[in-house]
Amino acid sequence: MQFDLKTTDPKSKARAGIITTDHGTIETPIFMPVGTVATVKGVHQSELKDEINPDIILGNTYHLYLRPQTNIIEQAGGLHKFMNWDRNILTDSGGYQVYSLSGRRKINEEGVKFKSHIDGSTHFFTPENVMEIQRTIGADIIMAFDECTPYPCEYNYARNSMHMTHRWLKRCISHLEKTPLKYDYNQTFFPIVQGSTYKDLRKQSAEFIASVEAEGNAIGGLSVGEPAEELYAMTDIVCDILPEDKPRYLMGVGTPINILENIALGVDMFDCVMPTRNARNGMLFTAYGTINIKNKKWENDFSAIDEMGITFVDTMYSKAYLRHLFASKELLGKQIASIHNLGFYLWLTREARKHILAGDFAEWKDKMVKQMNNRL
Repeated sequence: MQFDLKTTDPKSKARAGIITTDHGTIETPIFMPVGTVATVKGVHQSELKDEINPDIILGNTYHLYLRPQTNIIEQAGGLHKFMNWDRNILTDSGGYQVYSLSGRRKINEEGVKFKSHIDGSTHFFTPENVMEIQRTIGADIIMAFDECTPYPCEYNYARNSMHMTHRWLKRCISHLEKTPLKYDYNQTFFPIVQGSTYKDLRKQSAEFIASVEAEGNAIGGLSVGEPAEELYAMTDIVCDILPEDKPRYLMGVGTPINILENIALGVDMFDCVMPTRNARNGMLFTAYGTINIKNKKWENDFSAIDEMGITFVDTMYSKAYLRHLFASKELLGKQIASIHNLGFYLWLTREARKHILAGDFAEWKDKMVKQMNNRL
């Protein structure tokens, strides 16, 4: 993987760059649609590619390991071929999903024993076998196995967890060096900064992760319930330490406002289930605020879903029609809303990039944050 940093905004830490892998280029900052189980929920691959047009999507190691299982993916020739996606894919390591299982898992130095949410069967993740699983899935960018701490989290637990994540990282790297590629393209490995919301731990973890000199770095353990101010404070500390010449990926973040504020702090890559999950519940994101399309106020509003026409669905259908689909419980309503929200997130990061390159990102960001902080 290669990362070319093109410019930094003069009034913030926002950056515009280009990541190049064997599956193509990724212009940053970038939002990665979440394709948890080899599908971006509710969106056909042709619509994803032709209308939303992301350079990269995300898959999930935990879910793909359980279903369809890695042997099926390997027989297909890797995740790209299995899901008919010829652009970049990133897989997270499953650490967050294991964290979310709560009472269904046990963590120790060796790894994590957990019960499947599907059938209750018992499984064990270690840094070593998670690297093997990600080799088999075949994503372009793969993550280290880590523990994602909850919020709030006691200091001693956060410190001990962080050190274990660092020890697991060493095991991940050692095992990767022994594990050959399975397909005819390279994979890039990102370690993950942890430390909960403690400044000294975040600083210590970022310094350790930077010392590994990986091709890119991730920031984990945030967007787990902490206030936005804590999220921004931790990101700011970490971005000041992680190397400038490597991409920075903030995992699981977030709202459109969260994304713009973290771009301003120096983050390059984002993912979140929010655009599709909220879409399925009738919430639309726009440049002027959020819309609950189920509200009666849209019943006879025949204006376009979004007059800016961010995706093709925005000008084809009216708010009244989309509300009707939700009221009728038609699946098409969720699909249209999902395409709109994903399109908006991609539009937002691409507009941010344009303004970073133009040198006026900070002013544009402040205006957009005010606009988007409305309920329409």
